[in-house]
Amino acid sequence: MGNASEESDPSPVPSPRDRSDPRAWCVVAVARLARDQPEGALEAAGEAVERDPDGEWGHRLTSLALERLGRDSEAVVAAQDAVRLAPGSWAARLRLGAALRRLPGRWRDAWAQAQQAVRFAPEQPDPHVLIGDLALARGDHGQAATAYRAALRRDADHPGARVNLGLTFLRWDRPRDHHDPTWQVDPRETARARRALETWARHLRALFAACLAAVAVLSFWYGLREEATIGGAAAFLVAAAITVRQARKVQVWRFVPGMLARDLWLAVAVSVTLLVTAAYAVALATMPTWSLADEARTALPLVSAASPLVRWDDVLGAFWAGLFGLVLFNGVAVLLFRALAEAWRGRPVRALAEFTAVPPERVGLRDLGVTLWIVATRLWFLVAALALAPLIAGEPRAALAGPLVPAALVYVWARGGLRSRRREVASSDAWLLVAVLALLVASGALVVAGAVPAGDPVAVRAWWTVAAAQLAVLLAFAARAARGWWRGSAGPWRASLVPCDGCGPRLPGEVTPSVGLSADVRRAFTHSRGVVLSYTDAAGPRTLAVGAVTSVSPSGDLRLIAAEDAWAAAERDPRVAVFVADPAERRFWAEVRGIALADPADNVLRVTPKHVLVGEYPGRHEARAVSRRP
Repeated sequence: MGNASEESDPSPVPSPRDRSDPRAWCVVAVARLARDQPEGALEAAGEAVERDPDGEWGHRLTSLALERLGRDSEAVVAAQDAVRLAPGSWAARLRLGAALRRLPGRWRDAWAQAQQAVRFAPEQPDPHVLIGDLALARGDHGQAATAYRAALRRDADHPGARVNLGLTFLRWDRPRDHHDPTWQVDPRETARARRALETWARHLRALFAACLAAVAVLSFWYGLREEATIGGAAAFLVAAAITVRQARKVQVWRFVPGMLARDLWLAVAVSVTLLVTAAYAVALATMPTWSLADEARTALPLVSAASPLVRWDDVLGAFWAGLFGLVLFNGVAVLLFRALAEAWRGRPVRALAEFTAVPPERVGLRDLGVTLWIVATRLWFLVAALALAPLIAGEPRAALAGPLVPAALVYVWARGGLRSRRREVASSDAWLLVAVLALLVASGALVVAGAVPAGDPVAVRAWWTVAAAQLAVLLAFAARAARGWWRGSAGPWRASLVPCDGCGPRLPGEVTPSVGLSADVRRAFTHSRGVVLSYTDAAGPRTLAVGAVTSVSPSGDLRLIAAEDAWAAAERDPRVAVFVADPAERRFWAEVRGIALADPADNVLRVTPKHVLVGEYPGRHEARAVSRRP
């Protein structure tokens, strides 16, 4: 996660000259937030709230500073105060939605506030980004991508939208993807349940693998089939004890089916454990009767040399060998399957194009490096497939497809926008360059192996070169992983991908200043009888005279008495405009464009200003000159 400023400025921001001006204190709070000084920002925002308790801008900045300090519950309270003071403020709704998403079980409330922010200010990018972040937290990549694209149409340089859109192309999931943010349960409870299920699966698979290996040695080597079977059956008692112990740690059983549906690898671990348990039971029940002490000390042939027919003992032995392999080597199979699935999930080239479209900053460069390792892993599997193709097809010339690897690298370079990031990548990850060079060497060796006749010493050396290059890629990956582990930094795997949350130098939309009304404009609205409301209904734009402006709140909200048509139109589209003329001397006019929300308690429309336009009526000397014909 990134802060508002990638490189915090330690120099303090001084207090304002006019210490009695609350808006000046808000400006200081914004400057301190930009320099990543949340303690000082909280102090300045507190000064602003103390001098103007009805100013929603100070409450918003207080909430953001509290969130930066990790005080999420207090941040929600401050954001709720801002919404209470200015319910039509899109920035206040955005701040409240951003604060609520950090509390367990408040995802739906955060979603509602984000929707309101989009409704109030569809032209602003930040509400759309919040919608995308909330959808991304649930793993809804399609809706998240739609929201990020909407934000980029409004601000093509928004770093959060760019980076997180790239994550949607990678089909990124949170490390805690087993938990649905909409669940009314503490994520720590579901995390505890997940750890219990993983521990249960790991312990049972290790138990059955060790027991079946011991049963096989006792039965086949020493001929103690009955004793080994009885001892192997005792493993079920140990498995039952492990199951009971881990089941007592799960306090949220009603959420476990949903956890399995959301977390693919948790579901794989549980299902493989159940399969291994069944395979172990069948292996004990179908234990072959032969032993290495009494019969041949080699593997049992599937087809007898004396008879062309397949014997039942041979079939049973092959079946039992399959069960034995499943129980002992399921972990390796799952690990290889996961590596293959993680490498080929998503569209990394599209993600690279998004990561390189923003100025270099910490989060974007981190995700860029991880994505390049995903591309390298894909190319490693491609080289492995090209190397195995001649063995499977029986045609050595199949290795001539080796140039596919450099062609893929050129495609990634061109479509991924890496030309603008070549220095950052080369200087930050030397092991990635080693892996890429090894892949190019393997590609060239494949071409040589396919062009030279099989059995030629040159072909043999080429195949050994392919194997050595593939091993070099694995060693580079291991070295890069070890460096990340040692430094506590990102590793070359998907789990190191992180979304952009306030990264880059751009300040979030929550710090947008509130719109203030001057004393003259306030007096005009409260005393004039020529107030006009403009809104849009099903028939199009309409205007009507307002009965009265009952009051103007300290935060600047207008309370209007309007007809029912205006109420209904505000429900459909809350964006309105209110026009007023100076009631005394008609020196000026004012237009307030804002958000109208119904207030049934006071039976008024409450308009929160977004923009205020003030102009003067032309004087007699400024009247338009009329030309006359002679």
